[in-house]
Amino acid sequence: MTKDLARQSELKKMELCEPCAGIQRNWRRAPGHAELVQRSNRKEERDQGTVTITSYRCDRCGTAWEYENDRSNQQAGWSVVGR
Repeated sequence: MTKDLARQSELKKMELCEPCAGIQRNWRRAPGHAELVQRSNRKEERDQGTVTITSYRCDRCGTAWEYENDRSNQQAGWSVVGR
């Protein structure tokens, strides 16, 4: 299964709202959207040092997101963590 098909299948199961579906995942510095409400943040150790992970929840569809801010990893960024 290609990445695009896997992503489409995942989006259908999660039933993300349109703004959430438009968030580029796993890419540092990609923007979120206006209806994401910041919840909490935590620090985690990585091989290259400490990173900050911030939790968000979408007011429109309820999807829980995390944003990993790791300057040494361009593929860090947004990821869906549930409902």
